[in-house]
Amino acid sequence: MPGDLADAVARFLVAAGAADDPARSHEYAAAARDLAGRVGVVRETCGVAAYLAGNWTEALAELRAARRLTGQGSYLPIMADCERALGRLDRALDLVTGSQTEDLSRQTQIELRIVESGIRRDQGFPEAGVVALQVPELTGDRVWPWSARLYYAYADALADAGREAEARLWFRKAAAADQEGETDAAERLEDLDMLAFDDLEADDLEADEAEAEEAGEAREAREDEIQP
Repeated sequence: MPGDLADAVARFLVAAGAADDPARSHEYAAAARDLAGRVGVVRETCGVAAYLAGNWTEALAELRAARRLTGQGSYLPIMADCERALGRLDRALDLVTGSQTEDLSRQTQIELRIVESGIRRDQGFPEAGVVALQVPELTGDRVWPWSARLYYAYADALADAGREAEARLWFRKAAAADQEGETDAAERLEDLDMLAFDDLEADDLEADEAEAEEAGEAREAREDEIQP
């Protein structure tokens, strides 16, 4: 690209990355695409921006174009999640489990597992959503860059499967591993703890009511005995 055009595209890409509003970020990325639609990184940026703005169909189109231009498979998790958001679970599952995933980086494969877990749960199989995330990195001693997201997804799947005690444990691990604030693991943990506390309070209230009822019945029985 000529220097002036390259500078303009670069400014739009920087603006897209810096914008707090997903819709505004998408506008900047689309402007860069209009100037340099045959540059892979531009189509990738536009695809990711569309995804964050909730424009699933456009995100798919842009990321497919980026994949054709760059040959990279790192876009597959986002593409699969777009198919999932559009309700096309079979297509999403094909992207997640296809042979094209074998040579991807481990981080990308973990992201695909996270998407697969969501797909299985959308299909009505919450336990399968849990199993999809049971990878060696889940229980190893090493903390990876993707550990917080993996732990969080596992905790979320456990909660969806009704395994709240285990979910609390993994939300706690996610919160400890999340140094960048990628997840709301701490908030989810607090919510589960509050639910557990409310359940205990409800149990205590029921026990108190039952005890009061028994005491009342015993008092009435004594009064009946005293009456002539």
